Amino acid sequence: AVGVIRLGQRQCLVQELPAIEGLARVDVVCADKTGTLTENGMRLAEVRALDPATGGPAAQGSTAPAELTEILAQLAATEPNPNASLAAIADGIPAAQQRWEETEHAPFTSARKWSGSTFAGQGSWVLGAPDVLAPEGSPARSAAEAIGATGLRVLLLAEASLPVTDGAAPGQVTPAALVVLEQRVRPDAADTLAYFAEQQVQVKVISGDNARSVGAVTSALGLVGGADALDARHLPTAAEQIGADDDFTAAVSRHTVFGRVTPDQKQAMVLALKSRGHTVAMTGDGVNDVLALKKADIGVAMGSGSPATRAVAQIVLLDNRFATLPYVVAEGRRVIGNIERVANLFLTKTVYSVLLALLVGIAQLPFPLQPIHVTITGWFTIGVPAFLLSLAPNHERAQPGFARRVITLALPSGVVVAAATFLTYWLVQPGTDAPEALTNQAATASLACIIVVASWVLAVVARPYEWWKVILIVASAAAYVAIFSIPLTRSIFILDPSNGAMMRTGLTIGLAGGLAVEALWWLQRRRR
Repeated sequence: AVGVIRLGQRQCLVQELPAIEGLARVDVVCADKTGTLTENGMRLAEVRALDPATGGPAAQGSTAPAELTEILAQLAATEPNPNASLAAIADGIPAAQQRWEETEHAPFTSARKWSGSTFAGQGSWVLGAPDVLAPEGSPARSAAEAIGATGLRVLLLAEASLPVTDGAAPGQVTPAALVVLEQRVRPDAADTLAYFAEQQVQVKVISGDNARSVGAVTSALGLVGGADALDARHLPTAAEQIGADDDFTAAVSRHTVFGRVTPDQKQAMVLALKSRGHTVAMTGDGVNDVLALKKADIGVAMGSGSPATRAVAQIVLLDNRFATLPYVVAEGRRVIGNIERVANLFLTKTVYSVLLALLVGIAQLPFPLQPIHVTITGWFTIGVPAFLLSLAPNHERAQPGFARRVITLALPSGVVVAAATFLTYWLVQPGTDAPEALTNQAATASLACIIVVASWVLAVVARPYEWWKVILIVASAAAYVAIFSIPLTRSIFILDPSNGAMMRTGLTIGLAGGLAVEALWWLQRRRR
């Protein structure tokens, strides 16, 4: 709950509480280029006219004649739901003065990679990816790839030989112009990628844009493998049952940046990464990302994304900033990592409480502690430290085996605490008929033993040390010294440390128990 509140303060909406745990385990983030590494908005840079006969640059230069901008204006006017590219084009050219009569319309889809309209008396015009509309090796496609290699986004305006709703559309296309769009790289994108690299989280850029254009952007941002962008159309066909060893999965694992990815491929890529044992977070903002978001371990949607995308995601970034994701991952790690620390403390107490009750029952001895003594042990070896440790920063990625790790530390530690306490009580207990003063002295020595060993468990769990953790451990020890030293607290908590022999026995056995806990921690660390 605290994690959800902290993320909410960073404009991050957590729609499912279990997502906090998933975030702690993420080791691969799949992200789009547009809206993630680059800002959503685009700007029309220029319209370069092409020679219809050759497909190369027009003889009069790169400036588009008025008829080309008119065609673009008509395409923008007939689109009821323009995407970001078409909206940028509409903002950069004069609006159509007189609408042409549209007879057929084909909206943009991620699978088709183009949109278009058929106009009465004006023919069919399409606007889309040059490497989809133009054949390989054509002058128009070569010119577009050269521009795209600089990181710019390029669309091809072409006249189609078939109506846009024809099953074989667009048919033969005649290139008319290259539409060049500028995208601003987010100023925090490089730092975000650097953070993930430092935290050993892989970033896979999965985009529907031209592979060379995506590669240019990611390479400039310093993403490892960014320059080696792969056109997803050249990927092996994904098997129906994706496995860890098939060719498609191997290619997805090997490469970092992908262009011209279809929605089905995005979904297959997520499944392929999961088959290799990765915990995958997928970011997206469009309907074409829904399939992949549903298959990912953690779906992250942008606040400005489609309603369907936000509905299936576990996390929504309300500020639409990819740079928020490191805080999201870090919060998940903090919560789960600290729960593991705290679990060690609480389970240790559970173990030694149960064992101590069993041991004194079997030995037919009175329980060594007063109820208020149990309260004291919980204050500064568990309660206050656990509260502070649960809120502390923790950047370690969560690993499988939570219960096993907690048990391998807490169970032996609890056994040591119980054994040391029972041994102390066995040596100092004065018998069932002893005066109350001696009984209190024996209980105080036994309590001292518990506190020493339990404090050592706290010192082990708090590692690695930082200044505030050292202060926490020292303050806890000082609090116990004060409780045992001040007459008022001794009276309140029924403590009598006046019997030097009993106290030396309790503290000596407690110190030996602490060293045993230390040895167990080192053995466990070496085994890991």
